[in-house]
Amino acid sequence: MFDTATIALLRAVLDEMCESVLGRQIGARTHVASKILETATRGKVSRERLRPMGRDALSHVRTMWR
Repeated sequence: MFDTATIALLRAVLDEMCESVLGRQIGARTHVASKILETATRGKVSRERLRPMGRDALSHVRTMWR
C-alpha cells in the first residue's frame, strides 16, 4: 500500500505521460498506469524513475494499436 504522497506522485506522473492520450483511450491510459504501478511496487517511487517507465509504456501503446 502506498501513502498519500506517493499516490499523488503516481497520479501526477500518469497524467503527465498521458496528456496526449484522448480521454476515451482508456486502454492506453490503463497500460501506462499498470507499468508505472509495477515500477513503484519495486521501490522506484521517484519522479525521475517513474517518468522513463511511463514514456516507454506510452511508446509501446502507440505501436500496439496502430
